[in-house]
Amino acid sequence: MKASAFAYARATSLANALELLATHGDKAKVLSGGQSLIPAMNLRLVSPELIVDIGDLGELRGIAVKGETLVIGALTRHADLLKSSHIVKCAPLLAAAVAHVAHPAIRNRGTIGGSLAQADPASELPACMLALGATIVVRGKGGERRIAAEEFFTGIYETKLGPQDLLVAIEVPVASPGSAHFFQEFARRHGDYAIVGLAAQVMRQGDRFADLRLGFFAVGDTPVLAKAAAAMLTGAAITPELLAEASAALASELNPHEDQQATPAMRRHLARVLLARCLATLLNRPDLQTGAGV
Repeated sequence: MKASAFAYARATSLANALELLATHGDKAKVLSGGQSLIPAMNLRLVSPELIVDIGDLGELRGIAVKGETLVIGALTRHADLLKSSHIVKCAPLLAAAVAHVAHPAIRNRGTIGGSLAQADPASELPACMLALGATIVVRGKGGERRIAAEEFFTGIYETKLGPQDLLVAIEVPVASPGSAHFFQEFARRHGDYAIVGLAAQVMRQGDRFADLRLGFFAVGDTPVLAKAAAAMLTGAAITPELLAEASAALASELNPHEDQQATPAMRRHLARVLLARCLATLLNRPDLQTGAGV
């Protein structure tokens, strides 16, 4: 199957892109890397009348550290994230996650902004944004605004972006000394869509967590920041019994779907497995994993 007929416009500047979106509204779609949009168009899941190609807008590409904030341009490709020393130093969780995004051909074309705007609930990067406490920078007819990642993802393939909006950058707090991360996903093959995944960013204080952010993906309509489970585990002495209670709380926070890969019960089980693995790894406590029965 091929895409239905559409008009094409290559934006010459950010202002020109915003003008095109303002003129055509929800009849237009933005093309950045095309790794999500083109397949969706070929399957007739979306049929825009106009494609606005922003691929030449160099001002939306790049990675920089500004004070205590890591700023990533929306057109920065996944492959560039993998190669960036800034990412490795300031947001190592993101570096770990990007290695699991699809395959090299996809990573060479796909962009971080495109991934976040697509808002696939099984995608790695939206969950990372929750775990990192990122801010999504958006420009539209009314100017520029910043949206917390926790508020940005609103449903399956849905975000706070309006038809006249353009995601232009992502701001991530620079990782503090003493912070640590965990990333792992279950997939049938490396690069396939995740069955369940976890991106976690923590601040350790001795053998306890001073802060714990757990971003699960492929467990509902949006990535999930597991606040109830994290609250139970923050500041407390972690025991197998407490982990069991937190796992039960986690299960109630998730709303997974059934598909050809897994049932909701299986996804909840795998999420609990990942939680146990996360704590056991970050605290160097193998007993937590075995004690949790996983």
